[in-house]
Amino acid sequence: MTIQRLHVGKRMSEAVIHNGTVYLAGQVAEDPKQDVVGQTRQVLAAIDRLLVEAGTDKTRILQAQIFLADMADFAAMNSVWDAWVPEGHTPARATVEAKLATPDYKVEIKVIAAC
Repeated sequence: MTIQRLHVGKRMSEAVIHNGTVYLAGQVAEDPKQDVVGQTRQVLAAIDRLLVEAGTDKTRILQAQIFLADMADFAAMNSVWDAWVPEGHTPARATVEAKLATPDYKVEIKVIAAC
């Protein structure tokens, strides 16, 4: 079985595809100066792009892990998530509060999807 890596960097790959499954690295906003709504939109757009590049889409997401810098942003993040995730295709999901890589990041999301 082959392993395909997308956007390989020194420390990590943005996505790894193996045995019909794509594993995305945690995605953060390109513009971390935005509020959690803006950052969540950016993160979900990045996930969409990576999934398409891997030959799949958000209807095939199996699991999502969401990291929030402040759980007080849970409802605002969910307002964007709920509009983005297709009805009937909600993945298994966990959301936790975590200290992220930089204080400007408000949300980080990683997903696993079927190809």
